[in-house]
Amino acid sequence: MIYPVILCGGSGTRLWPLSRQSYPKQFAKLQGDISLFQQTLTRVQHDLFASPIIMTGADYRFIVAEQLQAAGVTDPTIMIEPEARNTAPAILSAALSLQDQPNALMLVMPSDHAVSDEAAFLSAVAAGRNAAEAGELVTFGVKPDRVETGYGYLELSDAKVQKNAAQRLRAFVEKPDAAQAESFLASGKHLWNAGIFMFRVAEILQVFEVLCPSLLMPCRRAVEGGSRDLDFFRLDAAPYKMAEDISMDYAVMEACETLCVVPMECGWSDLGSWSSVWQAGDADQNGVVQSGNTMAVDCEDTLLRSESDEVELVGIGLKNITAIAMGDAVLVADMRQTQAVKSAVASLKAKQVKQAETFPKDHRPWGYFETLSLGERFQVKQIVVHPGAALSLQSHMHRSEHWIVVHGSASVTVDEDVKLISENESVYIPLGAVHRLENPGKVPLHLIEVQTGAYLGEDDIVRYEDIYARDKAA
Repeated sequence: MIYPVILCGGSGTRLWPLSRQSYPKQFAKLQGDISLFQQTLTRVQHDLFASPIIMTGADYRFIVAEQLQAAGVTDPTIMIEPEARNTAPAILSAALSLQDQPNALMLVMPSDHAVSDEAAFLSAVAAGRNAAEAGELVTFGVKPDRVETGYGYLELSDAKVQKNAAQRLRAFVEKPDAAQAESFLASGKHLWNAGIFMFRVAEILQVFEVLCPSLLMPCRRAVEGGSRDLDFFRLDAAPYKMAEDISMDYAVMEACETLCVVPMECGWSDLGSWSSVWQAGDADQNGVVQSGNTMAVDCEDTLLRSESDEVELVGIGLKNITAIAMGDAVLVADMRQTQAVKSAVASLKAKQVKQAETFPKDHRPWGYFETLSLGERFQVKQIVVHPGAALSLQSHMHRSEHWIVVHGSASVTVDEDVKLISENESVYIPLGAVHRLENPGKVPLHLIEVQTGAYLGEDDIVRYEDIYARDKAA
């Protein structure tokens, strides 16, 4: 069987403000009713594939677990990287976890790409499988349909593209300028680099040993020294941090002389910028793509997207414009300049603007909370707790809390007292009281929390018990 290895650790700053470090684009519903990560999972929920291996970071582990469960994926392996070290260490660690199955096939994919034709994608995978089973290292390329400077390219040895057939790769080509991209489109022998790979475990380990041996020891020790943590497998932090921060392309692929490429025509997009989101969108006759509460008047070749029920976005007389409205941030950009969003986010981060990295809605393993109002010595939050979930048993040194249940029911522990609180009922948590909030019901629990005190930071917490084995904030 083929083991899907899904890389799920990127921060996705080029799609700010929808994608931020605290909740990047792979987890967002950028297209349709499920996230890009869940769309990726759906593509490999076939008899061809074993349960997936997910490579992610500690900050995203519970989001990954929640979305896996929602997608109906059973028995996945969620491997936690102690820190981001780029794609080569992540892929090598996944391969080392399968080293007792040297003939197993790995299909390595990013978690945040879009594919509109799943059947064509699977046909390309079948072609790659034939080559990989013969001992080849396979990468996948997309036949370009426009001049594109935002992608790397793959140059074929044969000038004729053979659909769904592995061909010899001549070279990797860095992102070109406009003139080069135009010549690549005309040549017929260049493909967009999709960042998708397939190989047997034995071959990829051998290639790393020859072309990038310095990664083997830290990654091997990280896997061998790893440990189970709830439903996750944590790589050993100390050796993994010694691994070089390097991409798969630079580490081995570009230096490999026997590499095949399978051309794909499956409606692929990396959705790596707002212009690519516009390209992949459902445009009207004027080239306008709209999402959410939006209105376009005399607009052309424009993307309008509102991500808030409270924000109505109206565009008048716009051309080649991207306008993205969130509840706490707005982006307006020339469509040709959307690659610069990443630099703008870096500048916001340098200014310590909170919107650069975080959302008002803070996702936790038990659900989420959102700050509704914040002032001197008070804060009002909406808290949503999943059915069967529970916050940690905790206390606060600087604040008291009032909880009002507005939907569902809550089991509330305050010191030695445990009671059930129903809709339209409330409970007071005194400063210093040991308390816990649980949802014993089968519907999400919604409550309003009013905090009062001298300090209202999330780090004002003493934790006594936690079913999620966390050591920091609630």
